Amino acid sequence: MIKTYINKKSDTVTLAFFRLAFGLMMLFSIIRFVSYNWVEKLYIQPKFHFTYYGFEWVKPLGNFTYILFFICGLAALFVAIGYRYKLAIVVFFLSFTYIELMDKTTYLNHYYFISIVSFILIFLPANANYSVDAYLNDKIKKLQIPTWNIDILKLMLAIVYFYAGLAKLNSDWLLEAMPLKIWLPNQSNTPIIGNWFHKEWVQYAFSWFGALYDLMIPFLLWNKKTRNLAFVFVVIFHILTKVLFPIGVFPYVMIISTLIFFSAGFHKRIMHLIFATLKSKRMVFETPNTINEIIKPTKYNLKMYFLALFMVFQLVFPFRYWLYPDELFWTEEGFRFSWRVMLMEKAGYTQFYITDSKTNKRIAIDNSRFLTSFQEKQMAFQPDFILEYAHFLHDYYEKTGFNDPKVTVDSYVALNGRLSKEYIDPKIDLAKEYESFQHKTWILPFNDVIKGF
Repeated sequence: MIKTYINKKSDTVTLAFFRLAFGLMMLFSIIRFVSYNWVEKLYIQPKFHFTYYGFEWVKPLGNFTYILFFICGLAALFVAIGYRYKLAIVVFFLSFTYIELMDKTTYLNHYYFISIVSFILIFLPANANYSVDAYLNDKIKKLQIPTWNIDILKLMLAIVYFYAGLAKLNSDWLLEAMPLKIWLPNQSNTPIIGNWFHKEWVQYAFSWFGALYDLMIPFLLWNKKTRNLAFVFVVIFHILTKVLFPIGVFPYVMIISTLIFFSAGFHKRIMHLIFATLKSKRMVFETPNTINEIIKPTKYNLKMYFLALFMVFQLVFPFRYWLYPDELFWTEEGFRFSWRVMLMEKAGYTQFYITDSKTNKRIAIDNSRFLTSFQEKQMAFQPDFILEYAHFLHDYYEKTGFNDPKVTVDSYVALNGRLSKEYIDPKIDLAKEYESFQHKTWILPFNDVIKGF
């Protein structure tokens, strides 16, 4: 059965369509990011940048950061048209992921999704047809490719949706309608439907529908009979979330990406429309090549097995939070990179103190001296941010003459409508604590229970 599936073929046009759509979406995203002056605001102006554990060496490049974005955008364009595709997708993956890692403050689930998809595309023959490469080199052109080359992208999308749904199966989301009970009333100025957002039953309806949507939509998209209706739900759901919440281009990325579930005939019609609009000939891509390419089994199998292991990792990695004690939403240990989308309303207040170890001179820190308002807001309720910033303050004040400065905090955090409570042990010298994959014992207990996945 497995061997039969591995040998199953599908029309190349589906993967080609995804390559074109993905590349154009990424190009649009890069242009949008630069046009909003976010490169300057998020990467060049800040004096300090929060880094990912193990990637502390990834830093903004000053004004050269603009060149990095240009390279990323150019690579996205080349991916879209399939020109020097293998090099282009590698460059895009590396440049985009570098951008993603430059400052943890900007973390978004869809950035992670883009990095994963671009990594997978490195190993797929997405330029096998309807590409400049196939036009220039007949050896590359194929009318059919193994079906798993397309299904692996469908599976990645299914994981994103289904795991987001599993994450919503918690008592705060389902039984308390949190955090939508906080967010929706703030959107009461939305035309036509805004007045309804103050009604509790509407808040619960949004919560339950959001969970059911995420859990069921992959299966509805995969089923030919329900696919069209499912896509209508996809469009409505993501347009609504775009209107209500500031989540960037993520809704558009998901809407366009889910088109991969449609048939090859659908993708071919879109390609025909594109060629007709450009007044370009398409027949060169729809006739068999004149050269029979010999597949190298060893290389092919290695690629297939590697991607299979990679997908197993994607299935398992989001559950790493089971290895940590206490409440996930409170400690956030294992929260990122697990498709937990918009699950909590968390706000904090963190006052840092620097104490000279010899003289006991103690000063309170004005965070605005070193952090932007956005960075300070994110730092105040995320323990790894607090720890990294504490080490920065230790090093900074040691250089100004403090003797082995101690760094302590008064930190309070409110989660999903609960009263604010003390977050970090105020007696702990954070300068003596170090980031690792181990549990952070200096986070005070949550003393509450959020039941669920």
